[in-house]
Amino acid sequence: MGAAMNPPSMSEAKPAVNRRKGRVQLLLILLGVIGPMILATGMYKLQFWVPEGRSYHGELIGNGQTRADLGVQAEEERWQLLVTAPKDCAVDCQQLVYLARQIQIGLGREAGRASHAIAAAQPLSSDYEAKLTREYPQLQRYPLDLAAFTRTTGDQAVPQLWIIDPHGNLVLRYDPSVKGKDLLNDLRHLLKLSNIG
Repeated sequence: MGAAMNPPSMSEAKPAVNRRKGRVQLLLILLGVIGPMILATGMYKLQFWVPEGRSYHGELIGNGQTRADLGVQAEEERWQLLVTAPKDCAVDCQQLVYLARQIQIGLGREAGRASHAIAAAQPLSSDYEAKLTREYPQLQRYPLDLAAFTRTTGDQAVPQLWIIDPHGNLVLRYDPSVKGKDLLNDLRHLLKLSNIG
């Protein structure tokens, strides 16, 4: 008769249990570190569980587009309120130019962190140009490359107002129906969060 098999002693079983326990702890730590990154990537790529609420009033531009993609060649190291006029600068466009200046003034002590500008695809009328020179001495003027603008925005015939960060990135876009208070609140919020410009 062969020797009876001895059950493992307590001292032999303990390392196996400890090893299993250690693996479970390592797995939990890895899930705690990598899990949120996987979840966040999935939420971004697949657009699920994205909150409906938002604290801004314009259209958020989060795709890395820049002022140059709009067809505007400019160097500005401050936040900028840029009005684009793909057609002539009529009533809506002129209202946005006025609003951009008022918003900059409304920033008060922070006004030096922002500028206002217009980029027009067509020359401005001589009357309006004279008014801008007289009443808007700090307004910057740029030509608008209509082909680049159309490529970036689609067929946008209406004037728009853009908030652009000091690196030239497009941040928010507004149409002519924007309320000045909403725009001012958005820009103040951006300046509060930003340590650039």
